[in-house]
Amino acid sequence: MRFSWWGGDSRHNATLKAIEAFEKKYPNIKVESQYGAWGGWLDQLAVQIAGKSEPDVMQINWNWIYQFSKDGNGFVDLNKYNDVIDLKQYPQTLLDQMTLNGKLQGIPVSSTGKVFYWNKTTFEKAGIAVPSSFDDMIKAGKIFKEKLGDDYYPMALTPYEQMLIMVYYLQQKYNKQWIVNQKVNFTEDEVAEGIKFIRMLEDNHVYPSQKKLAGDGADTMDKNPNWINGKYAGFYEWDSAQARFANALADKQEMVMGSYPYDYGKTKVATVKISMAFAVSKNSKHPKEAAMLINYLLNDNEAVDILGLERGVVSNENARKHLESAGKLTDLTYKSNVAAVENAGFALDPYFEDTKLKDNTGLYFEVFDDLSYDNADAKELAKKLVNGITEVQDSNK
Repeated sequence: MRFSWWGGDSRHNATLKAIEAFEKKYPNIKVESQYGAWGGWLDQLAVQIAGKSEPDVMQINWNWIYQFSKDGNGFVDLNKYNDVIDLKQYPQTLLDQMTLNGKLQGIPVSSTGKVFYWNKTTFEKAGIAVPSSFDDMIKAGKIFKEKLGDDYYPMALTPYEQMLIMVYYLQQKYNKQWIVNQKVNFTEDEVAEGIKFIRMLEDNHVYPSQKKLAGDGADTMDKNPNWINGKYAGFYEWDSAQARFANALADKQEMVMGSYPYDYGKTKVATVKISMAFAVSKNSKHPKEAAMLINYLLNDNEAVDILGLERGVVSNENARKHLESAGKLTDLTYKSNVAAVENAGFALDPYFEDTKLKDNTGLYFEVFDDLSYDNADAKELAKKLVNGITEVQDSNK
């Protein structure tokens, strides 16, 4: 059977070594490897699937299942091979993200989650602890302004992060999914309430205005001089990116992970998404053996030792425990990922990060720029946001 993946040389070499070990363990199975760089990978895979020539096992991005298997029949339903793949080793929230019409379309290899990070040094300078709630953030905004000056803020948020925080607030308060059946699952009044919440945070000096951020002249937050020098003392970022932010800090500053706020209810709503997954072709003549390969790579300690973190922080619980006992899971990225998974809530909608929504010229930026620059009416912005998301969802049907 054939197995395909993208990546760099270190991933290629480790995967080839793991495949060699798999073939020694199962000498009746031979695996043909197909691998390369990321560029053009999706287009190549789309051509293969259209021609029914795709590999038996494929490394995919989780939301590709909505492109190649909209009815749940594009890939093998791996629920049928739960006697081969130990599904109990994966968080149900991640399995849900890989499920369409009750059919498991792939196994999550690794995950990444949004986490609150704080510059502990700046908070100590202000004489307060890092926040553990939104109420703490609001109080910190006032203290920062009074003790440190107008240029100091507890955190900084791009419009995309503001959108995530708004959904965090709404889901925690109303305990429901953001998108259901490709429709916004909140009323315009409820969305307006969420927009007002974001406005309230800006008004209370929790984060700088979009005009202030634009004036900083940095393409990304980790390159922003106000993050580097400690004037912006927090952010909401993927665990996989935290090291970049920590390394950007000027000398003698310490970045720490924060806890998840539960001011508005007990519902867990941390944003966690699958970084990548393994799927099996519906045209495979060897689906059971393909499932055996997946289980070996992700769950067998021999392969876990070989592959390590080449595909990110592993989702498989057995693999996590094994790597942790070997002292290979000690950094902040791993600890952050554990916290994110423990606080994971509703599955992320596959089109939440559609370019028409997320990019710098997308709807999220347009709405929250209007809010920040012009203090536009929250109800009008809610209507614009809901209608715009509906258009994007409809175009993806």
